[in-house]
Amino acid sequence: MTDYIKQNSTMLDFPSGNSWVILNPIEKRIKEKIEHVGVPLKDWDISINYGIKTGCNEAFIIDKEKRDELIAKDKKSAEIIRPILRGRDISRYQINFADLYLINTHNGIQSKNIPPVDIKEYLAVKEHLDRYWDKIESRDDQGVTPYNLRSCAYMDDFSKQKIIWLELVDRPNFALDKSGFYLNNTSYFINGEYIFFLLAYLNSSVCDWQFGNICATSGAGTRRWIRQYIDQICVPIPDKKQDQEMEKIIDSINKANTSVTTKLMYEIDIQVFKLFDFSNIEIEYIQNKLNIEKMNKNNNLLI
Repeated sequence: MTDYIKQNSTMLDFPSGNSWVILNPIEKRIKEKIEHVGVPLKDWDISINYGIKTGCNEAFIIDKEKRDELIAKDKKSAEIIRPILRGRDISRYQINFADLYLINTHNGIQSKNIPPVDIKEYLAVKEHLDRYWDKIESRDDQGVTPYNLRSCAYMDDFSKQKIIWLELVDRPNFALDKSGFYLNNTSYFINGEYIFFLLAYLNSSVCDWQFGNICATSGAGTRRWIRQYIDQICVPIPDKKQDQEMEKIIDSINKANTSVTTKLMYEIDIQVFKLFDFSNIEIEYIQNKLNIEKMNKNNNLLI
């Protein structure tokens, strides 16, 4: 046993403050190449935030029928009703809007001198929320009044172009939102630079492999795509040309059928592999490992 360990052991470095994982020699080479070229997302010029915590979704998240009813009663209601996505409405490169809306009685943004919403100015909305008074009055997530949502310094960022994703999912599941959707608290989003390149990278096989060595799982086979792990993903900072090239591919993905989409996503994988100068053996290793993980998950679902 001692001779075997001497012949097959590998020295590993575990920088203080970072998570660590035991890797075989080829995995160690892949990891080193990624970390040599990539920059942790915590050092990018981006912001990462989670969705809205209402404390009472049944009161503050409404369907289209209720939205139309409130606006019919008082046109002013439209000023504070915004479309919202749940985590389940987000898939890789796609958004499936379920016609749900947030009553955005926000708590103001102090840094921008924006005051909290005064519910007295929106009587139809107040009448609706009053039906849930016992629940909204006793909740922890509230603002200056039970009618107001909790304070959220980045409330304006929801209206900006952003990358969005579901927190609990087994594979990269990132999409681009150009429509200013709000999100519930099962989702996260990124605002900032090189958004198209970053979206393509986050959905790539390399990111899939890398994240598997970083994150914790939910205990039910899904990964937790939360900020503390997303921050550790190493991504090469692109130039504008690379960002524009990825934008074209992503635009084609959004317009293509399933078979073409698969080819386009593989094209992204090829471009990402080139960023790290992976050998054919390293590329094959990444692909095989992901395929095995996918097959194992499918088998578990059949049991």
